[in-house]
Amino acid sequence: MDLDQLFKTRTPIIGVVHLLPLPTSPRWGGNLKTVIDRAEQEATALASGGVDGIIVENFFDAPFTKNQVDPAVVSAMTVIVQRIQNMVTLPVGLNVLRNDAKSAMAIASCVRAQFIRVNVLTGVMATDQGLIEGEAHQLLRYRRELGTDVKILADVLVKHARPLSSPNLTVAVKDTIERGLADAVILSGWATGSPPNIEDLELACGAANGTPVFIGSGANWENIATLMQAADGVIVSSSLKRHGRIEQPIDPIRVSQFVEAARRSWNSKGETKSISSVTIRS
Repeated sequence: MDLDQLFKTRTPIIGVVHLLPLPTSPRWGGNLKTVIDRAEQEATALASGGVDGIIVENFFDAPFTKNQVDPAVVSAMTVIVQRIQNMVTLPVGLNVLRNDAKSAMAIASCVRAQFIRVNVLTGVMATDQGLIEGEAHQLLRYRRELGTDVKILADVLVKHARPLSSPNLTVAVKDTIERGLADAVILSGWATGSPPNIEDLELACGAANGTPVFIGSGANWENIATLMQAADGVIVSSSLKRHGRIEQPIDPIRVSQFVEAARRSWNSKGETKSISSVTIRS
């Protein structure tokens, strides 16, 4: 996976749009326009703040189904991603929670999104949704059938979960890449808003052997300089929210602060980072 080709930088910052509850979810409010409006506002805030990519998640649909989501969720997310693509000129990805990678791949293929996030690509994880089994064999064959080149960013020992087998990080990273054929791997802390430790990131990067490793949670402008010493990119959301509260919308000022801190740390290491120009379409 060529990060520079996809994100126009070798150290991408991917901001997350957490969608308000979608149709059929327990907290669905009955008005899709409200969901779309907030998603457009957050995507614009992320783009204007300087991120290099955006990922769209049905985050507020909890409690999640562990595998296939309702067709109404797929329909809604398809519409919303298209609306976001009309607002910003950045690579866009999807994460269909909790682990509906096939729907994410289908949406991405149809709207020409560039990547998806898969919480469990290989192995078996015990989660609050029950046991989730990776289905890399189905997903990779489905991508081939669709004739698409959507990239797969796969979590390793994903947050809010515990592996059934012994949690050997090196083996898990290698299996995800070599046996699951992930294009990049993601390492998170134990929960949303919790960062991975630097030792685990270094271990994951060593095991990945050149495959990009992303920080998947817990990054903020205070720790990003340390974390990015051992990672290729970052997926960030919680620390970009107003007052740092997960239920609040994205704060463009906090986005700018985070991006500035990240780029300052990279520049201090003497690395060059091509900054993609962001165009907001009216």
